Amino acid sequence: MPSNPLSGIKFFFQGIPMIFSAEVKKYVVVPLLINIILFAGAIYLLATQFEMLINWLTPDMPGWLPDFFNAIFEWFIGLLWVVFAAVVLIIIFFGFTIIANIIGAPFNTYLAAAVEYKLTGVQPIDPRTSLVKITIESIGSEIKKLIYFLIWAIPLLIISFVPVINVINPVLWAVFSAWMLALQYTDYPLGNRGYTFSKIRYTLSEHKMLSLGFGGSATLATMIPILNFLVMPVSVAGATIMAVKALNKDDDLADKNKSDPLIVR
Repeated sequence: MPSNPLSGIKFFFQGIPMIFSAEVKKYVVVPLLINIILFAGAIYLLATQFEMLINWLTPDMPGWLPDFFNAIFEWFIGLLWVVFAAVVLIIIFFGFTIIANIIGAPFNTYLAAAVEYKLTGVQPIDPRTSLVKITIESIGSEIKKLIYFLIWAIPLLIISFVPVINVINPVLWAVFSAWMLALQYTDYPLGNRGYTFSKIRYTLSEHKMLSLGFGGSATLATMIPILNFLVMPVSVAGATIMAVKALNKDDDLADKNKSDPLIVR
């Protein structure tokens, strides 16, 4: 399977019919309800507070400037508005995605197992494993991902306020969001196989373009009305398909677990 963005996009969209299949759809109900409630909250927040937040982030135009400088300043403020608007949109939707996945982690673990069982006939979770154990492990994994997110998100947020450099900040956030969502959702199928978080990162780093294509699709889908309600279960299903068809062959290679300066075990 070629490691390119188009393959990642394809795997994401393969998750849509998968969540409606008879063997899988019963595991979709809880993640879907969690996503609907939280994304409805995100949409309400944007509808009521978005403009006020952007106005707070962008400076006011000084009244004493000459007309020529006023025109330049207005253009600069307009550019800042676009930059901050893009960053705020990504942060809000990505933030709500993190919250949704923390709450839905154990249910997503079962969803990924159901998809893998449908694809391979192999049950990746021992049926004797208690729900309590799976819940503790799943939430522990989410906390590791949250720490990793903050390690990178804080510098990116600081860059948002640095003149000139902040123009490219939305691009950096978009790439970072795509990478984080690829990590977020492949964690469920790969975690079911016993992968550590550092091992998952190494495995995806061997397929960067594939991962970014998948994560980019999930990021864009969070901003599309209606589809954003389905993002979590669709992404879990799509990531599981990707893990089985494109990442599974690299188990031995991933076992090398090369050094990573940001390892969170």
